[in-house]
Amino acid sequence: MPVKRSSRTALDDVSASTEKAGPTRPRLDPELIVATGLELAATGATTISVRELGARLGADPTAIYRHFRSKDDLMRALLDEVTLRAVQSVDIPAEDWRGRLRAMAGATLDLYSEYPAVGAEATILTTHGPGELGAIELMLQAFTTAGLSGADVVRHYALLASHVLSTAAGIARARAERADGEVDGPWFDEPPLADPRVYPRIAEHTVALASLRDRELFFLGVDQILDSAARAAG
Repeated sequence: MPVKRSSRTALDDVSASTEKAGPTRPRLDPELIVATGLELAATGATTISVRELGARLGADPTAIYRHFRSKDDLMRALLDEVTLRAVQSVDIPAEDWRGRLRAMAGATLDLYSEYPAVGAEATILTTHGPGELGAIELMLQAFTTAGLSGADVVRHYALLASHVLSTAAGIARARAERADGEVDGPWFDEPPLADPRVYPRIAEHTVALASLRDRELFFLGVDQILDSAARAAG
């Protein structure tokens, strides 16, 4: 009759077998890859390296391409997740159309600055995902609530989207490249110094130019577009 081994001995055998086989790699899925990609982006990296992403996941980088056909597809998924978070953060009542649009713009700027490698892609990638579609719907609805109709709705949406995406992406990129990582940095890295005999207007406004800040100019552009919408609505 065989001797029954203790459960401790059996567990020791399993543990030894596991150690011999090496560490278990995580089961990859798009959600885990995106979440880990955003963790990498949050370090302030200016680009997302698939090799580094694979290392963080404890997986061969080629495994990522089983879920995303290309690096662009991966970046689209990351960008759409960031955009979705911006949309979901807007909790202002629908009737306050201006407040909703400013909140959406501000959330986009903050999230692009938090994930600069992702935000920097906003000017070149279109995601067609729920985040992007939700952002478009929110802006179109807000301008409709403002009293615009037809082509005016679409034109003001395009103006606001272009300003928010391009300016927020530029600020995010500049933040990633600055040593201090400051979100609201100066518009000019260094004050524009010029010979007043040749460039009198630059000399006249040097102090004011040096005092310009990224965030202030971002919202100045947003408010100009929203003021235009209010005037067009009568």
